[in-house]
Amino acid sequence: MDTPTFPGAEPPARTASFTGAGGIRLAALEWGDPAAPPVVLCHGMWDHARGFALLAPLLAHRFRVVALDARGHGDSEWAHAYSWVTDILDLICVLRIFDRPVHLIGHSKGGGQAVDTARLVPDLVRAVVNIDGFGPPPLPPDAPSPPRQLATFLDVRRSLAARPSWRPWPALEDLMKRRAQQNPRLAPAWLRYFVFHGARQDEDGGWRWKADPHMAHGAGPWGPEWIAPSYAKLAVPLLAVVGSETDTWGPLPEPLLVERLAQARRCTRVTIRGAGHFVHMERPAETAAAILDLLEP
Repeated sequence: MDTPTFPGAEPPARTASFTGAGGIRLAALEWGDPAAPPVVLCHGMWDHARGFALLAPLLAHRFRVVALDARGHGDSEWAHAYSWVTDILDLICVLRIFDRPVHLIGHSKGGGQAVDTARLVPDLVRAVVNIDGFGPPPLPPDAPSPPRQLATFLDVRRSLAARPSWRPWPALEDLMKRRAQQNPRLAPAWLRYFVFHGARQDEDGGWRWKADPHMAHGAGPWGPEWIAPSYAKLAVPLLAVVGSETDTWGPLPEPLLVERLAQARRCTRVTIRGAGHFVHMERPAETAAAILDLLEP
């Protein structure tokens, strides 16, 4: 089938490949002048670099924009196991390649990881933009204990061992409908573009997600109450971007969001009107304007 298009979604000027932690290959897309100051974009869970195809061209007038496919996503390699820490280490490996500190922009899971990366290597990061990636609300009182979480993780790993890949779907439209259940605010035409680049049609004619089905299942002690104190250790400027509309994955309740962001030393907050969780997809021009107001060339 023909490659879908979408107004404002520009194909990348270049593709690239980086080496992440443990030698894993990370795919990337680039827009803008290679000699311009670098901006690195990090997507959220189950997403991929093409999700920034509306935002990246707007930033590329001033920056070299590099959008990564995280391990197990898009065109990057799959791994034997996934953790928050390995994603952070991947980002650090990529940042060390540039000849100067970068601006780091992340959405959702990628936003939280951008913050943690900047905390660990502030000498490699000039500023962080976190687009609705401020973590989940507190766990309910009846949440599984860490031992039970680990047992569930092992059970899932055993069940997935018999399923090395996704089951095929008959048509791209089936994947679009599946994604729309999770992201009902995204326009059908954009979903066609976005899902096409996040899936593939195999020799059997079936459509499968590119993302590793094992990727979402991790284990380890962690709690949402750890998030706010971590912001106090962020030394670089932070731009916090949220949408005004309630969506499947956000935003956080206002008092909780204020509590977490209050810990950051240098934080600017922007609310994009008419956008839900996928702020940069729903309102790319407004998102780009807010980002360009903060980031220095």
